[in-house]
Amino acid sequence: MNGGSLGIRSGSYGSLDKPQQLQQQQNGGSNHLLPIQSTIRTKPAKMFKEKDRFLHWIRKSVGRRKVGMLLLCVISAAVFIWVLYVGKIMACFSGEDAQESDQVPNMSISPNISATVRKQNTTTLVFPPPPPSHFLGYSLPPGHPCNTFTLPPPPADRKRTGPRPCPVCYLPVEEAIALMPKLPSYSPVLKDLTYIYENPLTKNGEFGGSDFGGYPTVAQRTDSYDIRESMSVHCGFVRGTRAGRNTGYDIDEVDLDAMDQCRGVVVSSAIFAAFDNIQQPSNISEYSKRTVCFFMFVDDETEAYLQNSGQLGDSRKVGVWRIVLIHNPPYTDGRRTGKIPKLLPHRLFPNARFSIWIDGKLELVVDPYQILERHLWRKNATFAISRHYKRFDVFTEAEANKAAGKYDNASIDFQIDFYKSEGLSPYTLDKLPITSGRVRDTFSLCILGYLLVL
Repeated sequence: MNGGSLGIRSGSYGSLDKPQQLQQQQNGGSNHLLPIQSTIRTKPAKMFKEKDRFLHWIRKSVGRRKVGMLLLCVISAAVFIWVLYVGKIMACFSGEDAQESDQVPNMSISPNISATVRKQNTTTLVFPPPPPSHFLGYSLPPGHPCNTFTLPPPPADRKRTGPRPCPVCYLPVEEAIALMPKLPSYSPVLKDLTYIYENPLTKNGEFGGSDFGGYPTVAQRTDSYDIRESMSVHCGFVRGTRAGRNTGYDIDEVDLDAMDQCRGVVVSSAIFAAFDNIQQPSNISEYSKRTVCFFMFVDDETEAYLQNSGQLGDSRKVGVWRIVLIHNPPYTDGRRTGKIPKLLPHRLFPNARFSIWIDGKLELVVDPYQILERHLWRKNATFAISRHYKRFDVFTEAEANKAAGKYDNASIDFQIDFYKSEGLSPYTLDKLPITSGRVRDTFSLCILGYLLVL
């Protein structure tokens, strides 16, 4: 069988190369086409040559230094085209959303995810809610022994004098310190509180008053019970803008500056007329000694006693207590003057967050942070006051004060009659959760900050 060679297939177009075709014609002059032979084309070869010349021209015209610039131009052009394309798509989606609805649908957003809401060509970022700006309280873990702690029954002999045990479930000092609130508690109504300042004084009160506390009218007193968003109340020190400066119950500037530096916890007490001996706190942690302010307010008589007994030196400190001398006491009765630091610590220490008051005759035997954690922070309470072990009724307390000769009996009777005219009745268990009727006016005329009264 006479047959020619199958030859070589072209890589691109399937035709034979020209030299091979010429060789076939010279050898046999056969006019038969091979099975895979096709018509000869010269155009592809010309295209290859033109392509090679074009690439050669690019390599020749663009040197190595211009390759980077060329790539940059190509990338910029691609980005520009992509931006135009995306912008066109966004415009289409915005138009569709505007036609469908004018309201933004409700969205459920994960706390850790932000969402994007688009409305009428306006983009709004919806972020997770901010962290709470107020102290919300806490609960001890389940099974904690303090959760099931109960008070023991009262002593059988209510007339027994001397120290009385008062078991309390306190946390360790380190835990109590760690639980100190970093944020203030939430006030559902009151947002802005100011104190009345009058100089000269307006003496329009129907039942008297004093140059220290002012002369509020009965209408002003009644109005102070109506808690509103913004209030201005009588709260002592009415003759000055800074408590303790030309207000009665005046304090030296060096002591006022030290009191202004108390920005955390303050423990205060007072002794007037040298009536008691200073009691040093016990079981106080080193952290409390460094961070808690201890202030003892005294009058001239008490200061002289401390100096003559060698307890008070140039440091103005007796143990942990800083001694603060009071000038121009507003009342001649030291017991009335002693009520000022007891009930108005937020006026004397405007920058402190928490305060503890302890009577001068008592000894503080628990760390302040433990006390505050137990009685304020754990309950998210504003103030706490110790309950008398025997008397829970204001009328019973009035009779006890008259029997002890603490105040003029006529003034006590006048006060009690006024309470009766306002509807105060003797205390009974029906008034629970109020556990005592002895704090009738303690916190009504002057709204307090964080306070613990021992």
